[in-house]
Amino acid sequence: MRTQTKLAVVYYSSTGIVAAIGKEIAEAAEKAGAEVRLLKAAELAPQAAIDSNPAWAANATATADIPVATPADIEWADAVIFGSPTRFGNIASQLKQFIDTLGGLWAQGKLADKVYSGFTATSTTHGGQESTLLALYHSVHHFGGILVAPGYTDPAKFADGNPYGTSHVDAQGNNPVDDTTRTAARVQAERVVKIASALKAGLAAA
Repeated sequence: MRTQTKLAVVYYSSTGIVAAIGKEIAEAAEKAGAEVRLLKAAELAPQAAIDSNPAWAANATATADIPVATPADIEWADAVIFGSPTRFGNIASQLKQFIDTLGGLWAQGKLADKVYSGFTATSTTHGGQESTLLALYHSVHHFGGILVAPGYTDPAKFADGNPYGTSHVDAQGNNPVDDTTRTAARVQAERVVKIASALKAGLAAA
């Protein structure tokens, strides 16, 4: 009997946009048949900084029940989808800090041969979406991971236009996650689950 594909969705989100995309991806992956863990990277910012931004504080409260990711979650998973807002064209320090804790698993070869993908959000158009995902994917290559980007494998991808992963422009909080982004998230989740499940089945039969 084929066992269920295990997916970890690990994100960092300050004001909630990336959190909303992560939830959409997790729900779509579950509908596609995966066992999903929706997880967040630990917050590194001081409480005073969080409290100074109403959207940041509201998101911290709204996602308080989301578990904090651990290396054990990555070891458990067959596939991992990372999410981060852009920070000067790169991933947020909170997600990078979590990735940096995976050295022990990397040294044991336990990050290799898993499927990986990513999603992001920016405040402005052309604000670093592609560079953020490409920077994230550098780590995947070092893991020996199998990168599964959405590409233009579905007609809906020509609407959001990002073959590297789901992305959203929030316009300083004025553009909530919309149907275009939600559709892109669904396409990405379904593709990751499909490829990871096929890989898992193939390895089991080998």
